[in-house]
Amino acid sequence: MRILLDKFSKSFGSTKVIEDMNLEVASGEMLALLGPSGCGKSTTLFAVCGIHRPTSGRILFGDRDVTNLPSQERNVGVVFQSYALYPHMTVEENIGFPLMVKRAAAPDIKKQVAAIAALVHIDNLLDRRPSQLSGGQQQRVALARALIRRPDVLLLDEPLANLDAKLRLEMRSEIRRLQRETGITAILVTHDQVEAMSMCDRIAIMKSGEIVQIATPSAMYNDPRTSFVAGFLGNPPISFIKGTAFQGAFVSGDGHLKVPLAALSGISDDTPLTLGVRPEHFGTGGDIAVEGRIVFAETQGRENLYDVALPDGSVLRSIQPVRNDIKPGDQVRWMLGSDAAFIFAENGQRL
Repeated sequence: MRILLDKFSKSFGSTKVIEDMNLEVASGEMLALLGPSGCGKSTTLFAVCGIHRPTSGRILFGDRDVTNLPSQERNVGVVFQSYALYPHMTVEENIGFPLMVKRAAAPDIKKQVAAIAALVHIDNLLDRRPSQLSGGQQQRVALARALIRRPDVLLLDEPLANLDAKLRLEMRSEIRRLQRETGITAILVTHDQVEAMSMCDRIAIMKSGEIVQIATPSAMYNDPRTSFVAGFLGNPPISFIKGTAFQGAFVSGDGHLKVPLAALSGISDDTPLTLGVRPEHFGTGGDIAVEGRIVFAETQGRENLYDVALPDGSVLRSIQPVRNDIKPGDQVRWMLGSDAAFIFAENGQRL
């Protein structure tokens, strides 16, 4: 089921949250709305499910205009951060509740509950109550309850926020598996870029009620339009260094770092710039030598993360295989890959 937001706007009183947003989610696609708190991603999701009514614009499911339809007439499944399970009901009753509301026959409800419970791997928990379940099990119950009604659209609002790191990893792959097996169109709201990149076909990064960029995870990571997008994606995060243009190169504030870049051809000298370098592009490979002092080292299992302070106080991050020949305080001369560096104008737009 295709979802289309056509010039969608939403205000609360005199406060404009979103204005003239255009967004299309293809049938069978899983799209992430990613951004910081207050950017409008949950407001968008709530408008799609019918909790919020648009101030202006349209929302279409396929060719059907659902802008003014209540939630119960949109055939949407929603999974919230809090799971919202009924504590007095068993798992079986929680999952089957949407069908009970529709007054489906008891044998049919039991059959469908068994099938969906098996799909989300909780068919051995049907007699338990929510208080007897782990966070991951409760999340699976909430997913099963959303899917049993066979919705046209599945909406996920920060569904993994309450889980520990191991369960988040497990549920990321589980939700993606379910979405692919059912072929349902899904929208995920999250502020976690790892969730967005690992679970979704495309990401829409939002800032201040606007979509800044929409692309596949790999395209957005490798080709960000702005410094905001570049900084929001990547773990460990990208490093930024302030400087200016000089004869087709980026030059840091103290002049110690000079990086020739084709993108700066024709850019006037002394134009303020920001250089962006991802940790994997600074270390043992590259074409620009950079001298600095290691001020931080963190072991991450197979890899080590290093922060290298440059003479002007700027810091470059480097992610490398574990090595025992360097430690904080050491002076290093590592290489930066200029072909993988990003350059941004003063307004944050990529050049």
